[in-house]
Amino acid sequence: MATVELRFSALPEHVRTARLVAAAVARRAGVDEAVLDEVRLAVGEACTRAVGLHRTNNITAPVRVALVEDEKKFSIEVGDEVPGSPAGAGAVPGVRGLDGEPLPGGPVSDNGDAAESDDEMGLAVISGLVDDVEVTSGETGGVIRMSWPTTPAPVLP
Repeated sequence: MATVELRFSALPEHVRTARLVAAAVARRAGVDEAVLDEVRLAVGEACTRAVGLHRTNNITAPVRVALVEDEKKFSIEVGDEVPGSPAGAGAVPGVRGLDGEPLPGGPVSDNGDAAESDDEMGLAVISGLVDDVEVTSGETGGVIRMSWPTTPAPVLP
């Protein structure tokens, strides 16, 4: 199992770097070329969401990204340091917690809370791009885990 870890300041300009690194590692891990754009977009959404949460909550800790290459899948974990962050916006179709249930909460209210609406939209975009996505939250922050199948490299004689 090979792992690449990134930590970056919660600045929007670092999201592009995370996307490029994720795509390069995914390609090396054996993720199908046709899926690499989805990997880039999903990582960009997850990192943008984490950066926004950090900036909104005045958190100075870095955003964490782990790129994990297993035998049959490639996984990406994007972590933030905001307690309870993923469950705050409401249930998003296709996004499930550790227990397999949709994230708790109701629809976003019409009170103009743009941060919650952006958070829910980001999670919805990720769930549309990634078949295997899991969002967890705890006292130390939230994590979005995404994974894609890999194809083994052909063995040459």
